Amino acid sequence: MSKQQKGKDDVIMNDDIRATELRVADEEGQIGIITKAQALKLAEERGLDLVLISPQAKPPVAKIMDYSKHRYQQERKKKEAKKNQKIIDIKEVKFSCKIAENDINFKVKNAREFLEKGKYVKLRVFLRGREMSSPELGIEVLKDKVWPLLKDIANLEQDASREGRYVNMLLTPLKK
Repeated sequence: MSKQQKGKDDVIMNDDIRATELRVADEEGQIGIITKAQALKLAEERGLDLVLISPQAKPPVAKIMDYSKHRYQQERKKKEAKKNQKIIDIKEVKFSCKIAENDINFKVKNAREFLEKGKYVKLRVFLRGREMSSPELGIEVLKDKVWPLLKDIANLEQDASREGRYVNMLLTPLKK
């Protein structure tokens, strides 16, 4: 294989290795401590690359491998992991402490639609001015007025708790 420069991910390989002695391994196991020239010759005979694995070790550790194949397999693993990743979408519904009953019903209707689509819903009550001194008003809105209207289609993931100027509650859809 041709002498390659540093790869995209800054891997030191072949002639770029500075150490004179290396602890060398291959697919079968340890080869031992040999000079850089011997290791390069071994790699060249097999048509593979000499890749520096651990440059801080004494002596540095290198492996004889097909680097392009190794990099390809790493990329495939990343793509596979990304494909299996579940993306959680959180929708937010805001309330206030002095909210009217019909406004609560309208916002609860929106929250229901989000939950039916399988999205997580974060319910927030914004505390203004003097409401900051009594956050229990916000907790009361979420626990006593909103939660009873949604408990038939949602799980309570995070109970009502104060975070700065907000009182938050997180709901997740029920498993079908």
